[in-house]
Amino acid sequence: MRTERNLTRRLDRVFARLDREPERPAHIDVPRMSRHRVVLFSATLAFYLAIVWAVVTTSWLVRLDWQVMFFRPYQQWPQIHAFLDYYVVLGQRGPTAVMVASWLGWRSWRQHTLRPLLTLAASLLLLNITVGSAKIGMGRLGPHYATVIGANEMGLGGDIFPSGHTANAVVTWGILAYLASTPRARRWLSALSAVTSLGVGLTTVYLGTHWLSDVLLGWAAGLLILLALPWFEPLIAMSEGRLFDLRDRWRDRRSRPVAEPVVPVTPVVLKPRGVPAEAAPVREPVSSTRASRGAVHLAPGPHTTRSERTPVTPVGSRRPPHADRLPRGASPSARPLAGG
Repeated sequence: MRTERNLTRRLDRVFARLDREPERPAHIDVPRMSRHRVVLFSATLAFYLAIVWAVVTTSWLVRLDWQVMFFRPYQQWPQIHAFLDYYVVLGQRGPTAVMVASWLGWRSWRQHTLRPLLTLAASLLLLNITVGSAKIGMGRLGPHYATVIGANEMGLGGDIFPSGHTANAVVTWGILAYLASTPRARRWLSALSAVTSLGVGLTTVYLGTHWLSDVLLGWAAGLLILLALPWFEPLIAMSEGRLFDLRDRWRDRRSRPVAEPVVPVTPVVLKPRGVPAEAAPVREPVSSTRASRGAVHLAPGPHTTRSERTPVTPVGSRRPPHADRLPRGASPSARPLAGG
């Protein structure tokens, strides 16, 4: 009985979480660019520039990259190769963006706000711009395409510096901690995203697709984006307001009744009774070949009953005349008697 009650309570909690809130909660915490965050952003930016300088000048960091590459971790521990092939997917932009967007989409629907989805879109846009431009600008080749032992392989048309998998893992999973509604959830999600991105970065080094310095620069690049997001919160709020305005206008247009088209009516002139035929407008004949009819039926005069009409025998009638037939209306006394 106790187990059934506990299971029922847990199910009730799950379904309660799936229900949509009646209105937008007022306790949504929007991070601000505090002094502590500015200090972290400045320190991370300095770390980013230091790594770039160390690679450009072919310092000890480049020698460490070559030592790790010659160590070939995928040959040292081949038993974990199959697992890490799947684990590295947590750093690919497509699958991770779909998973996180699904979760944030449900949160947006439940909380009546577009901020989670817009924040994810802004972070991914910043990631593509900053990391993509750095990759193309520095053009470093990866370990599998290295040409000179001990060289930094910069400016040779490559695109692996910084590591895109690592930066994407930091941003995609770190955005969940950034959008957490409570400090406790933010701490747990921050630790989880840090471990996940760390594992993704080391996996790329194990597989030999990235130098160790690529991973270090990828961590710094992703962390810079997360730390800079509060600067873009006003733009996110403005975009959300405009999208809601467009939605309201669209709803108003759909709810507005559609006006029926007005069909122009041609006025019809009616001829009043008692007007002589001469006053009525004469219509033109449709064609010149049509024979004109007589206007006998239009002649004015009193209307007579059928019994008062005088029978008219048409000319050339085939009926033979009868002497004893009286015209209609004559008295029977005037009829002559037969045989007398």
